[in-house]
Amino acid sequence: MEQRGREARRERQRWVACMFALVLVWSGASAQIKYSIPEESKEGTVVGNIAKDLGLDKNTLKERGYRIVTGSAEPLFQVNQNDGILYVNQKIDREQVCEESNTCVINLKTVLENPLEIHYVAVEVTDVNDHSPSFPETHKQIEMSESVPPGTRFQLQAASDADVGVYSVQQYKLTHNDHFRLEVIGGDGDGKNPFLLLQKPLDREVMKRHTFTLTAVDGGKPPRSGTVELTVDVLDVNDNLPIFTKDSYSVTLSENSPIGTTVIQVNATDLDEGSNGDVIYSLGNTVNSKLRKMFNVDSNTGEIIVKGPIDFEVKDNYEIHIQASDKGSVPLTTDKSVKIKIIDLNDNAPEIEVTSFSDAITEDARPGTTVALISVNDLDSGLNGKVICFVSEDVPFMLTPSLQDNMYSLVTKSSLDREKQNRFDLTIVAKDAGEPVLSSEKAISVIVSDVNDNRPEFLLSPYTFYVTENNPPGASVFSVKASDVDEDDNALISYHILRDGGGDRKLTSFLNINSENGDILALKSFDFETLKTFQFQVIATDSGTPSLSSNVTVNVFILDQNDNAPVILYPVSSNGSAEGVEEIPRNVNAGHLVTKVRAYDADIGYNGWLLFSLLEVTDHSLFALDRYTGQIRTLRSFTETEEAEHKLLILVKDNGNVSLSATATVVVKAVEPKEAFAASDVKSAAKDDEENNVTFYLMITLGSVSTLFLISIIVLIAMQCSKPRDYSSKYLQDVNYDGTLCNSIQYRSGDRRYMLVGPRMSIGSTIVPGSNGNTLVVPGRRQVSGEVRHVLIIVCLL
Repeated sequence: MEQRGREARRERQRWVACMFALVLVWSGASAQIKYSIPEESKEGTVVGNIAKDLGLDKNTLKERGYRIVTGSAEPLFQVNQNDGILYVNQKIDREQVCEESNTCVINLKTVLENPLEIHYVAVEVTDVNDHSPSFPETHKQIEMSESVPPGTRFQLQAASDADVGVYSVQQYKLTHNDHFRLEVIGGDGDGKNPFLLLQKPLDREVMKRHTFTLTAVDGGKPPRSGTVELTVDVLDVNDNLPIFTKDSYSVTLSENSPIGTTVIQVNATDLDEGSNGDVIYSLGNTVNSKLRKMFNVDSNTGEIIVKGPIDFEVKDNYEIHIQASDKGSVPLTTDKSVKIKIIDLNDNAPEIEVTSFSDAITEDARPGTTVALISVNDLDSGLNGKVICFVSEDVPFMLTPSLQDNMYSLVTKSSLDREKQNRFDLTIVAKDAGEPVLSSEKAISVIVSDVNDNRPEFLLSPYTFYVTENNPPGASVFSVKASDVDEDDNALISYHILRDGGGDRKLTSFLNINSENGDILALKSFDFETLKTFQFQVIATDSGTPSLSSNVTVNVFILDQNDNAPVILYPVSSNGSAEGVEEIPRNVNAGHLVTKVRAYDADIGYNGWLLFSLLEVTDHSLFALDRYTGQIRTLRSFTETEEAEHKLLILVKDNGNVSLSATATVVVKAVEPKEAFAASDVKSAAKDDEENNVTFYLMITLGSVSTLFLISIIVLIAMQCSKPRDYSSKYLQDVNYDGTLCNSIQYRSGDRRYMLVGPRMSIGSTIVPGSNGNTLVVPGRRQVSGEVRHVLIIVCLL
């Protein structure tokens, strides 16, 4: 026991030293590292520290998703993402993994992401002596003719050992006897073939049966062994061996050939007669159990027949030993080798594996950006294993081959736009070049993530709003709205008013905007008589990084309200009151012009259209008042009994929805003709001065209004020229104006007659209260037939 312990320790020391030397040599030679472990290692056995040997930072292994790329089967090894140690995941049976291979190396592919790295690790599984040699049979009976000369060799069934190297069969031992000795021919391990050598002639009459034991011993420490009991029966003379008709046999066989298919027929003849010349066929003693499950031989015809499945991917050639025996009392046998070459058929479809995949990519990714790594494998060979791989859909992605065979990179081939398409469902197709063509598909989905590449867009450009004057301060008067086709923060829009150093800065200081919804509030009331129209700009900015913005021009037109009462221009007394005294001769006829009441209203349209009426008069039959001109005329002549003084109270009111008014008092005195003429001269001089003053004011008013009219026309023409052709009359459209003029308001000053002409509001004009604060509702563009023109025109009729 002590000696065995020392030998075991030496064996472990030699294994450790060998593994350490292999690791040093391999790591110095290439980027691939190699480890070695004995088979039957327990689960959890440490193989090596990959992170340390590759110089990787173990703190980033888990974050970068360090893993071993495996297939669908349970992996033999696993890597610890915390410390980078490679350990055994399940118990490894070298004979199961590598079957009959002398060297058992398991290649592992490890992957790191962000950035992508691939490292290859080779683990050699060394053999341990865990199997004993075994013979196909526990008892073997051999028949020999007594005429066999000394020196004749008889091949025995070789023992097999699942272990390799020194742990395979190393020697055979035969129990001592006088007639036979053991002779071993061949190489090392399973290549040794035992032969039974006859040392001296047999004498059936002396001994007809010889029994002894054949032992096969491997090279383990301690060694393992297996035995077979040999029995030699001595028969009568049969001195001719069967002879095959060909020196060698070779044949090709397609894989997947059905069971019962005849592979080849061998033929042997025997020169003996009778039963000693009848030949039967069987599989040779060297044929292992696997071959016996795949092939069989007809004992009478020599036909080799398929017995089990034939797979080129498992093995591409076989060598079968066929034994021909006669039927003599002591059968003589001859062995012949038959070589079978398997022809590959295209029976394996390519396998697609996505080794690394980024399921989301930004829309600003440049062409050539890697999205995934694809590996393709086909178990077939030649053209059957030649694979082409491509993306089946017409998408902005393509596959590019990598330096390694059957490795592809899925990359972008053109620019992406999330707003047009935010998801791509791709189908990766792999086809081989076999006949018939086999293919496989792999579906993956790529999500396109958003970047801030779109500016906010206003629903209208420009905006035009109509606001009635005297709006309540602090109320919302109108609103603008913009949209952004990006998503999340990139589409979150805020609004603000551009306040530059221009002439409208003072006006925009009285405006405020809700940064979230675009509602615009007026901080003070507008006065039509002071301000007719103004313009400003609103900027919409998204919340992306960097942020993008756009601006829009807002045109605001102020609508008139009846907020100005009529002002009496004549008569006016010295103290400023609307009172006057008119003297007329008593002998005037009916229709005589006594005087004319003149008044002015700062409003326009109906709001500035004045009507005159008599509120009080001493004699309704004596005087009449023209309701439109304000002229006071006599209806009849004065009688001698009539009073000399008459008082007229005149009401002047406009035509607004809520009329405003003023009153004037005219005292008419009837005098004798001579007094009337004297008073007329004095009054004429004063009247000329007054008319001159009125004419001066009217000229100033006419010049101002004409200037405003020209400016309005220029602005309208400029706006018409600057807007798109399909948006003609977009913001100066029929918004409840009917396009006709109201009845003229006329008054006379001396020999000149004046007429005020303005636009008439449509009966259906609507001022909408609420969130838009006194904003005139504008009909839709498709319902518009005309344009709004609100221009006050003063016409001087000569």
